[in-house]
Amino acid sequence: MIGATSFVATSTACAFAVSPEMLIACRLAQGAAAALLIPQGLGIIRDIFAPAERGSALALFGPVIGLSAVLGPIIGGALIAANAFGSTWRLIFFINLPLGLIAAIGAARLMPESHAPRRPDLDLVGTALTAVGMGLLIYPLIQGREAGWPAWTYLMVAGSVAAFGLMVAWSRRVRRNGRDPLIEASIFRHRAYTAGLASIVVFFAGMIGMLLVLTLFLQFGEHFSAIHAGITLAPFAIGSATGATLAAAVLVPRFGRTVLQIAAIILAAGFWWLHQVIAAHGLDTTSLSLVAPQLLTGAGIGMLISPLFDFILASVTDDEVGSASGVLNAVQQLAGAVGVAGVGTIFFTTLTHHGFVTAINHCLVVELATTPVLLILTRMLPPRAHETEAVDGQPSGITPRRETVAPPSGTTTALPQRV
Repeated sequence: MIGATSFVATSTACAFAVSPEMLIACRLAQGAAAALLIPQGLGIIRDIFAPAERGSALALFGPVIGLSAVLGPIIGGALIAANAFGSTWRLIFFINLPLGLIAAIGAARLMPESHAPRRPDLDLVGTALTAVGMGLLIYPLIQGREAGWPAWTYLMVAGSVAAFGLMVAWSRRVRRNGRDPLIEASIFRHRAYTAGLASIVVFFAGMIGMLLVLTLFLQFGEHFSAIHAGITLAPFAIGSATGATLAAAVLVPRFGRTVLQIAAIILAAGFWWLHQVIAAHGLDTTSLSLVAPQLLTGAGIGMLISPLFDFILASVTDDEVGSASGVLNAVQQLAGAVGVAGVGTIFFTTLTHHGFVTAINHCLVVELATTPVLLILTRMLPPRAHETEAVDGQPSGITPRRETVAPPSGTTTALPQRV
């Protein structure tokens, strides 16, 4: 609730920013508020839903995350084009006010309280090291191309590696001293979880990066207005919603992990189709010609993102799920930033020498090249969303249930059974 109300306050500050520097500072505060809010979602779902219901809840959570990423540019374009009361871009922050207030009031009225068995320690050093590491990584990726990749960009990336290494060492020391680290290092001992994190990086970096450069191609290459570009990208959202629903309701319960790999192939087929359409029509590509390949690509996105979070979190124990969900959300945000930087760099570097059509098609080829990586990584996840790796001879992440077993005497006795 504090995160939601703080997000409202910081969004308001962003809307009233009078300079780029003030906007950046307010966005930093807005990100801090979001960090209080977003990572709680997965942990709360794991805590308040019974194991039989948890899969359905997580199956809804994934599409919400994916659809928000797809719908964001569309809604943003519509709001900018509307220019209500002469607000121009400021309306994209004002829209957060009613949404954030609804979230805070809804949480107060509907969401049950949940607490850890004991109050966790606040790991300020681990938090600082993580923030420094991510800042040292993201800033040179975003600014490096424009600056010409000077030596300081490489030094900052190296510094980020050192900061993350110190964070891991510090977390182990904190745990040895009997206190709670920011990140439970044990989560990285689950092979399926680390593979899942890598899948998140590959998938979200590619998706967010491609959405960015497609928007740039439409607005600056084809000279579409913001609202025209947003509407042109709407089939992504439609396909994503369809694919997510199909995966959650029909495919994943029947085929398990195989659905993730089928989704990766469908995603690649959609991007290949986009490549062919743009290569054939160039800067005369119409919105209508992009509908079918976007629907296919969106279906792959929805089928992949819908069950992915559930499969990844099934790889850790219940005691680790809070830390695992926090890391999962942080890596997702980091992947988006890396995608904007990496795919954006490919786009602008190619654009300088070869123009818009070649630039967007080079980005699509790079995205296609990540498909084998995604296929390998998803293969390392549990076969089913509620099956996990064995730890110390027992399946981890699965809660024992009590079953009624009839002994010979004819009486019934409740005995704990490991699923």
